[in-house]
Amino acid sequence: MKVLHRHKLSLTIHALTTALVAGAWAMPVLAQGDRSGDDTTKLEAVEVTGSRIKKAELEGQTPVVTISAKDIEATGLGSIGDVIQRLSVSSSSLNTKFNSAGNFGFPADGGGVGSGSTTISLRNLGAKRTLVLVDGLRWVNETSGSGVSAAVDLNTIPASAVDRIEILTDGASSLYGSDAISGVINIITKRKQEGMSVGAYYGNYSIGDGETTTGNISLGGSTDRLDFFLDISHFKQHRISSGDWDQSSFPTPGAGLAGGSSYIPYTRTIFFPDDPTNTYGGLCPRPVDAQGNPTGPARCNIAANGTTNGVQPFPGGFHRFTNADRFNFAPYNLLLTPNERDGLFGQARYKVTDNITWYLKGSYTTRKSVNQAAPEPIGLGSALNTSDLGLVTGVHVTNPYNPFGVTLDPNSNFAGLGRRPVEGGPRVFTQDVDTKYFATGLEGSFTAGDRDFYWDANYVDSTNKGTQTVRGTYNIAHIAKALGPLAACQADPQCVPLNIFGGPGSITPEMLNYISFIEKDTSENILEMLTANLSGDLFDLPAGSLAFATGYEHRRQEGSYTPDAIVVAGEGNGVPSLPTSGDYSVDEYYLELNIPLLKDLAVAKSLELSVASRYSDYSTFGGTTNNKLGVRWQVNDDLTLRGTWAEGFRAPSIGELYGAPARFDASISDPCNGATGQAAANCIAQGVPDPANFEQANPQISTRTGGSLDLEPETSDSITAGLVYSPSWAHDTGWSSKLDLELTYWKIKLEDAIQAPDAQTQLDRCVATNSPTFCSGIVRGSSGDIVSFNNTLRNLGRIDTRGYDIGVNWTSPEWSWGTWTAGLATTYTDEYESVATDTGLAEPLTVGVETTDRAIPEWRTTATLGWAVESFSARWTSRYVSSLTESCNPDLTEVGAVCSNPNADLSGGTNHLGGTTFHDVRVNWKLPVDFDFTLSAGVNNLFAKDPPICVSCSLNGYDASTYDLPGRFSYISANLKF
Repeated sequence: MKVLHRHKLSLTIHALTTALVAGAWAMPVLAQGDRSGDDTTKLEAVEVTGSRIKKAELEGQTPVVTISAKDIEATGLGSIGDVIQRLSVSSSSLNTKFNSAGNFGFPADGGGVGSGSTTISLRNLGAKRTLVLVDGLRWVNETSGSGVSAAVDLNTIPASAVDRIEILTDGASSLYGSDAISGVINIITKRKQEGMSVGAYYGNYSIGDGETTTGNISLGGSTDRLDFFLDISHFKQHRISSGDWDQSSFPTPGAGLAGGSSYIPYTRTIFFPDDPTNTYGGLCPRPVDAQGNPTGPARCNIAANGTTNGVQPFPGGFHRFTNADRFNFAPYNLLLTPNERDGLFGQARYKVTDNITWYLKGSYTTRKSVNQAAPEPIGLGSALNTSDLGLVTGVHVTNPYNPFGVTLDPNSNFAGLGRRPVEGGPRVFTQDVDTKYFATGLEGSFTAGDRDFYWDANYVDSTNKGTQTVRGTYNIAHIAKALGPLAACQADPQCVPLNIFGGPGSITPEMLNYISFIEKDTSENILEMLTANLSGDLFDLPAGSLAFATGYEHRRQEGSYTPDAIVVAGEGNGVPSLPTSGDYSVDEYYLELNIPLLKDLAVAKSLELSVASRYSDYSTFGGTTNNKLGVRWQVNDDLTLRGTWAEGFRAPSIGELYGAPARFDASISDPCNGATGQAAANCIAQGVPDPANFEQANPQISTRTGGSLDLEPETSDSITAGLVYSPSWAHDTGWSSKLDLELTYWKIKLEDAIQAPDAQTQLDRCVATNSPTFCSGIVRGSSGDIVSFNNTLRNLGRIDTRGYDIGVNWTSPEWSWGTWTAGLATTYTDEYESVATDTGLAEPLTVGVETTDRAIPEWRTTATLGWAVESFSARWTSRYVSSLTESCNPDLTEVGAVCSNPNADLSGGTNHLGGTTFHDVRVNWKLPVDFDFTLSAGVNNLFAKDPPICVSCSLNGYDASTYDLPGRFSYISANLKF
């Protein structure tokens, strides 16, 4: 770990001058209108997201998206995370449509896979660069079955307890500290309610099951001194099988079995016969040159014909392995993962005196979620191993089911064996996650002289703890013993010799009992925090009062991941991993000033400057200072110009720093497959014996992932500039009650970005150049197959991104036939570029490109049209995602996989994902009864639009982070208040 010393506070003056000269003006995305007038003086002094100063006039100073509880209900979604992911400012991130629970391994980001979670990414910078607050205070990070996450699971916050969500789309490290590089999600909870409320909801998809039910009961009340709110909620979402949709019923759309797995239920074996010239009648051919002359020994790449018991005879019981033998694992997967959550949330506020309030807040959420994958394959040898021990495991000649009459030795005649024991059933990953949150504190105000001051002191203690239980996994040490010398197996009363060479049914229940075990992995994140804040007016200036906010925060974060003891011992057949644990603490001090410069002039109704600075002292890195400047120029009642410049900072997370070495099975196309020319020469130099006849045995190439203590913090600079126009000529007229037009330009430059290089790109560059810059860490076995690929985290380089947000909001007058509203929210991403420092080369992810479950569309747009009259209301919503392009896998293009623009020689190409629009409709009816009773019904994806085909995505043939599930989702809900 390196000590960081960045940006002394004195640089603020220089930065202020620069910002004023540059004239960077900004506006809020989807903010409420800015017709300030005299009414603002009547508002209560409050703290809004984007400023620590409690003052009514500051509301709307920063670019903030506000989502009310009614807006959340109108989406027909049961998770606030799903709601935020639909916003135009949001981008690809994890949700419950993802079915990976670590069966692919441990991603290089160090955070593992938060199965069952929903996280949020702003500005395409990832969830770990978006800070999540609840009532202005940090929320604990999620747990994971495969690492220590740096993101918050929004599903741990019950939607029924949320009053509104404020999303700051601007860098805010000077105000809130680390992680707020791309923005801040501030979830404001309900403080009080009069009486009781009961809500119920039922929804279902037109494809498969996916039945979703929710319910909540809330109770609240108020006295002269006490406000309280209590909410009990339940959420249950059923599964949808991948086999229920044609597009997801095969691993790669259009490729059929050719896109399937090489781990098959009938056993695939790759070995070299004792006699290098014996081809067994063509069953085990020898590679030849262009003239037909043999260039190497015979090589058996064979599949068993299949028997359910006994010995599979060789060679008569085997045939040459072809794509027709591959296994279709897709139907075992899930399109939608089951998720059940129960939540208890409550808070109370008691006025100790007229000026001091004590509050108490608690939340408990328990979740049970499930992911499912095809039966776990058993892989041995350098070509097909599924574990470290499997790399050196063969089959002894005395194994009673060995058909070859020789020992298959990975050090000599044996390259690989793959068998998928369907007898053991699918892998089922069950997550049990508990989230506990406790906060208490005092808030108050006092008057000194003739000025009001506001203060608060807060304590937070929160834990997120999860256990992932895996059924359908195997003990490779037991497999090795059951395939080893018969005498050694018989010496162990528990050992049962394993018949790995037959077909489904050849592995008996007794064999399964010996090689199976139930895996249990645990993960925990702990957050403990103390904060204190003070704000008010210092003195008067000609244009108004100079306001300030200052405060202190102490934060301690601790995280751990503990795999099952069998996995730690290296005896798990699945993904190997080791324990991870770590902690750090930070002390922070901040100061924010709001300086009125001009007021009530011809060229400026008001001109204000905001300055903020935060000093952070980390136990892991030392000190850093981050600054922010903002300008708000209200030209007149109609037009406001705004701008911010901010420094950002993100300390490496616990998973990124301390993450133990692990593995990720990436779907990678090996450029050495059938390579010719210079590529073939480079492949030979790298250890591929015969590139022209070579094929990587398994398209899932294992990469080594993990954290690094050498990581430095990320730093950033961000700018927003824009305007909000609320014309008086559209205010209270015959056709318009209100019209707001908004435009924002945003730009973020991130330095020392913590990430791993794209593995496919690195391998392509390695084969193309044979340079140690790209080839270091890539190791091939004697067969030419990749057996080791280092893809651990580093400070890769910089990320530059910029774009525009456009917003239009209109409200009609109250006509006799109803009131109409219309809204448009659009984000246009003009640039996204990630460049490695050491090579100066760009990573493949950029605007308009899809790369393995992550996309950056050029345009994301949401348009709404609403109508309300008396007891009825309705809303129509259209959500648009612009077209994308992805690279086609050259290994699958020639066998018919979807590729809209293939190369002439079928060596890959590009696939076009067309622009996609989803339409949602909702109606509400407030019944004419003595109590408040509302019925609602709606359909999301009204026209059953299918998401576009994605051939590079890991599962189900589409990008679950960008698009809706196929089919309609219909729902009905009822809400009763009394």
